[in-house]
Amino acid sequence: MSKTAALPVVDDDALNPKVAVSCLDFLLIELVPLAQRMAEGLHAREQALVDEFQQSKIFNNRDATASATDEKAGTSTTQGEAGPAQNSGTALGPSGMSGEIRDAVFWRLDNLGYRVGQGLVERFSVNKPRPQSPLDAIKFVCKDLWILLFRKQIDNLKTNHRGVFVLTDTRFQPISRMSVDKRGGAKAVEVALARAQMFLYFPCGVIRGALAGLGIEVTVTAETIELPAAVFQIKTKGAKA
Repeated sequence: MSKTAALPVVDDDALNPKVAVSCLDFLLIELVPLAQRMAEGLHAREQALVDEFQQSKIFNNRDATASATDEKAGTSTTQGEAGPAQNSGTALGPSGMSGEIRDAVFWRLDNLGYRVGQGLVERFSVNKPRPQSPLDAIKFVCKDLWILLFRKQIDNLKTNHRGVFVLTDTRFQPISRMSVDKRGGAKAVEVALARAQMFLYFPCGVIRGALAGLGIEVTVTAETIELPAAVFQIKTKGAKA
């Protein structure tokens, strides 16, 4: 009885990919609107509960003595009446979301990205030497992790050598297909940049999670001032600007 030889394990990342890049592209496209819908749905439920509570007798009843006095005066019928909840109105930003919704979307996407970043580092660096310094870890993100996720390296890395790193991607994949209607003037540019900003929250979480998996605690912020470029600022714990 013949034995079949075991196939060799392929370590080459091009032949043994850790991420389906097409799936990741579709995920990033749908992730932001999904997170927005979830945040708006939860906010609407919370607001409905608040409105219901404000309209209830428990919230609007006066103390027992005042209530009894009002009943004797024949005003008990109006005692428990509460007008509709007065909403002062929430200003919407250029992205079309209130600040509260935008914050909820940020935390949801950042936390999702954090878990993805940790998982990628655990899987991707299993047979690689661990970075020995924060700079080595950042270089790992700029080269290996970025190629894995976006099929290119970070275009520029700057540091003040005191724990602050600035990564620039001149053509960031998740916002590379976005455009601005030039006929809309400055307002259209502002709206487009605000919407593009939403697609930077998940990658910020990925960077934070990846570096946490390498034993480095950081805070990550990102911005885009001109499509399709993106700038990520990484600050290690205790960093000095």
